[in-house]
Amino acid sequence: MKPLALTLGEPAGIGPDIAIAAWLRRNSDSVPPFYLLGDRAFISARARLLGVDLPLAEVAGGDVCRIFTDALPITSTGYPTTARPGHPDDNSAAAAIGSIRQAVSDVIAGHAAAIVTNPIAKSVLYRAGFAHPGHTEFLAELAAGDGKPRQPVMLLWSSDLAVVPVTIHLPLREAIATLSSPMIVDTVRIVVADLRSRFGIVRPRIAVSGLNPHAGEDGSLGTEDQTIVAPAVAILRADGIDVRGPLPADTMFHEAARRTYDCAICMYHDQALIPVKTLAFDRAVNVTLGLPFIRTSPDHGTAFDIAGTGRADPSSLIAALRLAARMADSTHSA
Repeated sequence: MKPLALTLGEPAGIGPDIAIAAWLRRNSDSVPPFYLLGDRAFISARARLLGVDLPLAEVAGGDVCRIFTDALPITSTGYPTTARPGHPDDNSAAAAIGSIRQAVSDVIAGHAAAIVTNPIAKSVLYRAGFAHPGHTEFLAELAAGDGKPRQPVMLLWSSDLAVVPVTIHLPLREAIATLSSPMIVDTVRIVVADLRSRFGIVRPRIAVSGLNPHAGEDGSLGTEDQTIVAPAVAILRADGIDVRGPLPADTMFHEAARRTYDCAICMYHDQALIPVKTLAFDRAVNVTLGLPFIRTSPDHGTAFDIAGTGRADPSSLIAALRLAARMADSTHSA
């Protein structure tokens, strides 16, 4: 199998810490081979700060699997990095963006099986002129280099629960105004296609939440579930998709309910992320569907307050690496 390309993320955050920690756990946690895209001198300095004796090997993608047992493979992106833990500096944004660009280039060229992204600090990127709401939208733009428009879909996956928000990083007022039947239909079609091709689920079972409390209670608590959500579900059923809804969101996430579906489609960000982070805060993985390549990410932020202290937990990154490898294997086997 080809290795995974792991981005640096925000260099002042915990991305470098958990990348190092994941490699150190390569045997005990069955971490699949990956290489880190970043500045070797910077990673070496962070390892010393963490008190880790870290062997590093500058490699081309094809050498990774051979040397992964003995050294952390690293590929330079050409951006010298100087940020101190918790303190982004002027080259933080360039280092983070350059790492993402190189990862996409590598996976499209066939050097990597998938991309795993470490957390970025969007505020740092915005100050440098970054024009995208986040990772997902930037990856979609990079993927569209082949001339095909992409609609990225954010899936939060864990062994306990998989959820997708139809609207993502929008204020709640805007999310409600933006929601439409075609948006729901397009999202579910992408989810179903990727669950089949990349997760090996032959007939995915989809549960669609309502927007309003109690899914609107027949219009008495809002008409959107009748006029937007229900028509989308009807179209999806006509497609032959195993889908139910709109369902009251407050009864969708207990244990017995979760056994009845493979993925929950939610109408807005917190409706999806609160239950998955409650159930699997340290194990949830952010997956971008609808792209021509596989991308996963730990489901947490940069944690500036603990960067460089050795307290960062690599569990979510390890889960992201393992899921990326599983998805790549399912895609290759399909």
